[in-house]
Amino acid sequence: MTALGTVVLAVAALGLFALGAALGHAGARRQQENPADVGTPVERATFHTLHTASLAAPPLRAGLTPDTARKAARRLRPLLGTVALALADEESVLAWDGTGEHHRAAAAARPAHTARTRTFPLTCPDARCPVRWGVVVPLTVDGRAAGALAAFTDRESAVVVRAAEEVARWVSVQLELVDLDRARSGAIEAEIRALRAQISPHFVYNSLASIASFVRTDPERARELLLEFADFTRYSFRRGGDFTTLAEELRSIEQYLELARARFGRRLEVTLRIAPEVLPVTLPFLCLQPLVENALKHGLEESVERGRITITAEDEGTEARVVIEDDGVGMDPQRLRDLLRGRGGPSAGIGLSNVDMRLRQVYGDDHGLVIETGVGAGTKITVRLPKFHPGSAR
Repeated sequence: MTALGTVVLAVAALGLFALGAALGHAGARRQQENPADVGTPVERATFHTLHTASLAAPPLRAGLTPDTARKAARRLRPLLGTVALALADEESVLAWDGTGEHHRAAAAARPAHTARTRTFPLTCPDARCPVRWGVVVPLTVDGRAAGALAAFTDRESAVVVRAAEEVARWVSVQLELVDLDRARSGAIEAEIRALRAQISPHFVYNSLASIASFVRTDPERARELLLEFADFTRYSFRRGGDFTTLAEELRSIEQYLELARARFGRRLEVTLRIAPEVLPVTLPFLCLQPLVENALKHGLEESVERGRITITAEDEGTEARVVIEDDGVGMDPQRLRDLLRGRGGPSAGIGLSNVDMRLRQVYGDDHGLVIETGVGAGTKITVRLPKFHPGSAR
């Protein structure tokens, strides 16, 4: 969740807490009637408020639709204690919960783009209908109108107005988080598309050329390499899912390096030391492969000597520690800083900065890439992956 999302959620939570405390006064009478109740009226009312809000949140986090509005309204009306509650978008009333639904048009007649809270009396020819007064509060997302929350009671009430405003503010936060989630998903998808685009056409050409070179001399080897190439591209261009397992990512890396071996032959040495217990750990999709590609491109390709790439994955309690190391030409630390800031120029690619940013987004700033390098000293990249993280479930 972004800092903005955290702040607005905290503000709304405070509003609901205040609402729960206010409702606690109404519970004082109930405690007198049932002294065996546990907790003070304020504590119990606050718990009830937050529990109800937690039940209403999941539908709203899917956006404002007739189905999600109906589910949310069913939870929110008891929270307000009104005879009816309606949720509307900018065009129509999506859901009505409670009695007096024949007054539905009254909620729709107050447009969702109303800039402020409005209250109004209602008349009804049905003497048994309890709906006699209403309040409409706008729902806003990022400063724009997104809909309205309307509450209906049997009489005018300043307490209901205040409570409806707090609940509407909380609903607005949930809808704003929907936009933030969509923006985040779009950004992650854009990052993955950028990584896919970075898979070097030069590498693809060289891989196919290497496969072709074995067609006459070693048809079985050509067949194996072709299957590796097909599996590698299938994984790299798969659709759906922001996360993968370490086992799947390492399998793709093995295929990538197998294709590289076909080109470099004995010039490339690869060592893998993988602890089996870390293979199920989840991580962002296409997170390690760009680092291996960087080791190959800026290590072996820029060197005329024999090169070694070592990949280690170790169990470190609550984390898996992955190290990708090469003994290539290395790079100047200032150039590395420019690469991580996305200022390396078009020829430098975006792999390092992209992976570093995605790791920080998912796990926090203390889980960015740790890179040790120097001119002529090779490069060592360390990635720490929490074994259990709610944001990395597949």
